[in-house]
Amino acid sequence: MLKRITLLIYLIVVSQFVFSQGKSRADRFFEKGDYTNAAKYYEMDLEDENHKKDLENIVISYYNTFEYRRASRYLRQLIDGRFVETDKAYDNEFNFKFYQVLSALGDYEKGLDYLKLYKENNSKSFNKNDAINTIEDFKLMDSDYRIKLADFNSLASDFGAVRRNDRVYFTSDREDDANALFEKKFKWTQRRFLDIYSIKVSEKNESQGAAVKLSDNINSKFHEGNFCFSKDGKTLYISRSNFTKGKKEFDDNKTNNIHLYQSNFVDGEWSEPEKLSFNKKEFSYQHPALSPNGKKLYFSSNQEGGIGNFDLYYVDINSDGSFSEPINLGPKVNTENREHFPFISDKGHLFFSSNGHLGLGMLDIFVSEFVNDEFTQPINLGAPINSQYDDFNLNYYNETRGFFASNRKRAVDNVYSFNQTGEIFIREYINKFEIRDRETEQYVPNVSVTLADKRGNKIYENVLDSIASFNKNLLAGNYILSATNDNYKDGVLKLKVLEEQDQKHVLLLDKIPPPPPPDPVEVIIAEKKIDEDLKEEDPKRFEMLTDIDGPPIVEKDGKLFFELEPIYFDFDMWNIREDSKVILDELAKKLERYPDIHIKISAHTDSRGTVRYNQILSEKRAESTRNYLALVGYVNARRIKFQGFGERFPIVECPQNDCTEEEFQLNRRSEFEIVQY
Repeated sequence: MLKRITLLIYLIVVSQFVFSQGKSRADRFFEKGDYTNAAKYYEMDLEDENHKKDLENIVISYYNTFEYRRASRYLRQLIDGRFVETDKAYDNEFNFKFYQVLSALGDYEKGLDYLKLYKENNSKSFNKNDAINTIEDFKLMDSDYRIKLADFNSLASDFGAVRRNDRVYFTSDREDDANALFEKKFKWTQRRFLDIYSIKVSEKNESQGAAVKLSDNINSKFHEGNFCFSKDGKTLYISRSNFTKGKKEFDDNKTNNIHLYQSNFVDGEWSEPEKLSFNKKEFSYQHPALSPNGKKLYFSSNQEGGIGNFDLYYVDINSDGSFSEPINLGPKVNTENREHFPFISDKGHLFFSSNGHLGLGMLDIFVSEFVNDEFTQPINLGAPINSQYDDFNLNYYNETRGFFASNRKRAVDNVYSFNQTGEIFIREYINKFEIRDRETEQYVPNVSVTLADKRGNKIYENVLDSIASFNKNLLAGNYILSATNDNYKDGVLKLKVLEEQDQKHVLLLDKIPPPPPPDPVEVIIAEKKIDEDLKEEDPKRFEMLTDIDGPPIVEKDGKLFFELEPIYFDFDMWNIREDSKVILDELAKKLERYPDIHIKISAHTDSRGTVRYNQILSEKRAESTRNYLALVGYVNARRIKFQGFGERFPIVECPQNDCTEEEFQLNRRSEFEIVQY
């Protein structure tokens, strides 16, 4: 009997040893959520042999620690089946991760191939071209916001900023005291657990003093994350680690989830937070936000029965302080992926972050307008609020100002302040159009007009009678009005419809002058085929080519050009750089001395981005250059033509976009041809 018991104990010990031997050091770090160390040891394991599970886990590790370039390297190996297992199938979720990672790295067009694959594997249709047009609209849209990096950010992660009166409250894992070295670290980030801080600020959100932690009643030794105040400031709802009496509570998978708590401000201090009744230990409940009347509490949760990974929910707050069961906001807001960080504006509109709705990169911020007691289809807020990286946690503290968070500058989160300067919801605005004679300012009768959007789609086309005007309701954006009449030169007006009503746009047409009588001198020269030197034949051309004052004029293939130092543009931008303004100022001075010169500005981009996007970008750069000469250099705009050529004529060929940044910069240029003098 004793031998049998001894043998049984031996077998149990051996089996436990064999089981533990089956897990690598990387696996053990991974299971604990220590993704930084897990990635380091998976790197070592993958030096010997590629296994599918190791590739999956190192992808997740780098994805969770924002190492997107490294994540892309192993995603490629996983998706291409470069591992020893014969079964080359992989979880569809990695297609979605590859879409996000490539978007974060700037290759959103390639990333959309994997989003398409992900959608189709889930039996959902997806049009890549429509998605590209939508994303490029986000990138090119006029901004409705101005943003600024808050000065109270640290080198750690700071987010969740909420302003009340003259203080800003925010969440951070900064190390700010002598005990920080000995405190337990959160394995995922290798930094302190999150706490809630506050700092006094000026009217312009400039910090006045140091940030301080809220009391120990609020901040525990575990996570305190996103929070919100009631309108009177006496109740605080907090996302924090699920624990009771100082001990974490775990679900059946040994996960310590995030739950929602409530604290009340009584006798000058915050009470011990109490867990809200609808929390379930198996799920996370986080990112609380109150409705304007304080009767609904919104949040994000992965509770069962949802649409995606994390959905947005709300509960009704009853008059006795109790809560209803969570109610899902439905498929218009929630997707099969993740929705987080809700905020309800005073007008009832829902702002939130999502990686499931089409966006610019990782998490993007969206808004759903509250109309007829329901939320409409979400709208992407576009740049600069959104970037290729995680953008989240937007909230307002008055009608136009607020905060949001982003990790666009570093691998940690930072707080940004914003000022809303435009209308974020799509509206149609009344616009009146008139076609008039430039000299008499009278209507041009019997004129053919065409109004097109920025993609060239015709919106309005007609032949106007003696009253050459028409009205059209239009969305804010850029449009082109064209007009033709046999007695006038063709006219084109590029216009911007602003977010205001009763705009008027007038296109002035120039009358075609009668043909001039033949020049007797030219007739004689032509008849006798007189061959004169350049000075006698074309003294103006001779004068211009020999003028050394200001930018020189050169001849190329029979055409005249101003030879300037290059007018460069930053990547993805069309504003005139400071170093180029000096060059354009010199050109304006020379054009003032030659009032008869007309020029054509040709703008070129590098080859990054789609052909269509680069074409639009080059047109904006050419127009920006023309506008600077006209508005700052006081050069008559009618003397300046401009055209964008996109990526079609590079100085340096980049067949695989393998150029250096300096070579890409050479391709981003403007040229100035003299088309009339």
